[in-house]
Amino acid sequence: MALFIAALVIWFVVQVVDVLLLVFIAILLAVYLSAVTDQLERRFKLARWAGLTIAVVATVAGVGLVAALLVPPVIDQTQALVGGLPDTLTRIQNVLAGWASQYPVLRSTELANPSSGLVAGLVNDATDFLRGSLIGTVRSGGKVFIEGASVVVMALYLARQPMLYRDGVISLVAPHHRPIAVRVLQDMAATLRAWVVGQLIAMTVLAVLTAIGLWILGVPSWLAFGIFTGLVAIVPFFGTLVSTLLPALFMVATGDWIKVVLVIALGVLVHVFEANFVVPRIMQHKVALPPVLTIAGVLIMGTLLGPIGLIVAVPVLAVILVLVRHILHGEIYGDTDHLQPAVLRATAEHRVPVPGT
Repeated sequence: MALFIAALVIWFVVQVVDVLLLVFIAILLAVYLSAVTDQLERRFKLARWAGLTIAVVATVAGVGLVAALLVPPVIDQTQALVGGLPDTLTRIQNVLAGWASQYPVLRSTELANPSSGLVAGLVNDATDFLRGSLIGTVRSGGKVFIEGASVVVMALYLARQPMLYRDGVISLVAPHHRPIAVRVLQDMAATLRAWVVGQLIAMTVLAVLTAIGLWILGVPSWLAFGIFTGLVAIVPFFGTLVSTLLPALFMVATGDWIKVVLVIALGVLVHVFEANFVVPRIMQHKVALPPVLTIAGVLIMGTLLGPIGLIVAVPVLAVILVLVRHILHGEIYGDTDHLQPAVLRATAEHRVPVPGT
C-alpha cells in the first residue's frame, strides 16, 4: 500500500511539475518582497500591508526608472551589433583563418579556410534555435501572461501573510515532528532570502563592473554586453562562460589579440571578485554549494524543465540540501554537526510557536 501511495505521489508531481515550478518562482518573489517589507516594518513601525505596498511600488518604480535609463541605449547598441553582425563574422573568420594557417596542424582544417563559413554557421544555428524558442513563446503568449499574473498574485499573498502558509504546512506534519518542521522552514527561508538578495546584488555588481571595464577597453556595445553579463549570471558557470567569451569573440574581428586577452581577463577578474568577495559577504555562506554539485544540478534542471530550470536550479538545490541536512543528517543519522549553528540559535532564541503543540 505504501509503495502504491508513493508511486501515486510521484506520478502526481510529474504531472503538475509546471505548476509547482510556478509556485516556487512565486515563493522566490515573495521572499524578496518579504525581505523589503520586514525592513520597512522594523525601521518605520509600519503595518504589514503598508510595508508591502511600499515595497511593491518602490520595486516597480525602480525597475521602470532603470528601464527608462538603460533600455534605449541598450536597444541602440544591440541593433548596431546585429546590423553589423555579417561583416563582424566575416572579419572573425578571416582573422581565425590567418591565425590557423600559421600552424601546420590547423592548415588542413575548416578553420584555416576563410570561405568555410564555420563561424557564421555556428551563429546561424544558435539564431535558428533562439528564433524557434521565441516563436513558441509568442504563440503561447496568452498562457505566459496568465502564468505570469498568477505568479505575481501568489507572491503578493505569500508576502502579505507568510505565517499563515507556514503554519498551514507545519499543521500537515505529525505533532511530534513539528519542531523539526519549524527548523526546516526557518532554514529554507533564511537560505532563499540569502540567495534572492545576494543574487540581485551580485548581478548588479557584475553588470556595472563589466560595463565599466569594457568601456575602458574600448569594446563596442559595452553597455549591452554589461547588461547581458548581469542577466546570465543567474545561471552558474555557464552564464559566466558565455558572458566572458562573447565580447572576446567580437574583439577577435579586430585582430588585436592583446585586447582579446584583456577582455577575457576582465571577465575572469570580475567574476572572481564577485564569487570570492561579493557573494560570500551577502549570502554569508548560506548558499555555499559544491561546484560540481551546482553544475550537475543546473544540467539536470535544464534537461528536465528547460530554460526556466536553469534559472531556478540553484535555489531548488539549496532547498534540497536543507532537507538533507535536517532530515537525513539531523534526524535519521543523528549527526547535528551538519546543521547550521545560526539556524539553531535562531530557533532557540525566538522560540517560534508550533501549531498544535
